Amino acid sequence: METMNHAPHLPPDSAAGYRALVVDDERPLAAVVASYLEREHFEVAVAYNGVDALALAREIDPDIVVLDLGLPGMDGIEVCRALRTFSDPYVVMLTARSAEVDTIIGLSVGADDYVTKPFSPRELVARIRAMLRRPRKAPAYETPPPGPGGDEAPPRVFGALRIDIAGREVHLDGDPVMLTRTEFDVLAALSSRPGMAFSRRQLIEAVWEESWVGNEHLVDVHVGHLRRKLGDDPAAPRYVTTVRGIGYRMGTGQ
Repeated sequence: METMNHAPHLPPDSAAGYRALVVDDERPLAAVVASYLEREHFEVAVAYNGVDALALAREIDPDIVVLDLGLPGMDGIEVCRALRTFSDPYVVMLTARSAEVDTIIGLSVGADDYVTKPFSPRELVARIRAMLRRPRKAPAYETPPPGPGGDEAPPRVFGALRIDIAGREVHLDGDPVMLTRTEFDVLAALSSRPGMAFSRRQLIEAVWEESWVGNEHLVDVHVGHLRRKLGDDPAAPRYVTTVRGIGYRMGTGQ
């Protein structure tokens, strides 16, 4: 495993201060991805197997992980699952297999996006930058204005579900629900307009930005993951309901 430092002279919109971990056993490919990220002034570490990747992740606490699905020994799915037990970076899964089942399995353990090989390193970096532009708290259009006293907007409540947008916290029956950043962002988007039926494309634009390209069924995977964590029965959901032929809508919680 290796660590690399970013350049000293930084443009105003640089990614300085962000840490990236690239994990791929194809060393030339890992080097290319790392070099493109370095040009964007990421601090980059590289690992060529899952064990080293997890050790480096504990050491540097990355903001973004580019993770190959087909690692020898401990594969990308196992690495992602283990990573999510102690860290919450954005994860982009790289796969040489186009079978949708591989993608869905990878995303179900917490990956935020995927790229199929061969891919454009520039496109990969563009996707990463779009992820990192997503705010740590909900954007202004998602959050009602503060109350008369200037206090933070009140949490959004749907039955037993309580969503604190400013604090990025979710509670169900008073117990915390541990969501990934992307899962929270999907829930925040849906709850921003509870009466609205969001299409997959609208959720993509709200969470991943308009420039995102790829399979829009990515949304279905994250909604499925949300429902599981919220204990929502897909056949009779209380919190995230399916609108046939359109997409999804926030439920009442009843």
